[in-house]
Amino acid sequence: MSSEQKNYHLQCTGEALETVKQHEAPQDITLFGSCFCPFVQRVWVALEYLDIPYKYYEVDPYKKPADLLEVSPKGLVPGLKLHKYTPARGLNESTVILEYLEDIAANTTKRSLLPTDPYARALVRLQCDHIARSLVPAFYRFLQAQDESAQIEYGQEFRSGLEALAALFERADRDIVQGGGAAGVGEQKALGAGLGLWLEGGDLSLSDVMIGPWIFRASNVLKHYRGFELPTGDKFGAWITRLFAHPAFRVTCSTEELYLDSYERYAQNRPNTSQVANAINAGKPLP
Repeated sequence: MSSEQKNYHLQCTGEALETVKQHEAPQDITLFGSCFCPFVQRVWVALEYLDIPYKYYEVDPYKKPADLLEVSPKGLVPGLKLHKYTPARGLNESTVILEYLEDIAANTTKRSLLPTDPYARALVRLQCDHIARSLVPAFYRFLQAQDESAQIEYGQEFRSGLEALAALFERADRDIVQGGGAAGVGEQKALGAGLGLWLEGGDLSLSDVMIGPWIFRASNVLKHYRGFELPTGDKFGAWITRLFAHPAFRVTCSTEELYLDSYERYAQNRPNTSQVANAINAGKPLP
């Protein structure tokens, strides 16, 4: 049985590999990443979208090399090494890194993943809070569940979480765009800036970046191992299509085989699959 088990990959494939090759030169920022990790993909998509120069450095997070531990004390990816300081400094935790990159871009590339209006920004933060508290843990509970009844329960939990996220997207559209008194398409687009790809004609938002990697893995990993089908409503389907096709997202995606191989250990709930998996099994918050 063990000889048939698949192992996690150590190198990106497909478009993601081409992107890695384009980011091998030294830069002020080095991203410590792992090709299958969705937390890494969050940061990677943000770097691409915000147009911040970076070097991509692949590590094996299960072996926790010393250079990773220097920037991420728990040995978790993603990690950033900031070379502009002497000596170089480190930064870890994907949500913290996203805030840091947003601040960097505000002073350099002038790009942003957030709206400018304070209330609109707060609505996006509510979306991100739901993603972190509910959707991401539900994904792992569903994937790691071995009992059929548990799989049904957690599959419903994950689907309900997606429906709740869609409702939060609709709230932002209703309050900011529809409630903003826009007279035409141009004004609607201006009001919707930073509210994400849920809106036709919109661009990436922080919420899209926060959940996108798990939506992508739901489309291949959850479909393969748990028979899960993403919601098919017109607006939800259009959002997924725009998300997967967005240049900043697409170029960080590997081929399906990489994810199916790398996530088999989660689907079988093997011992010590990861710190995330251990936390889910223990009913504790994600590390």
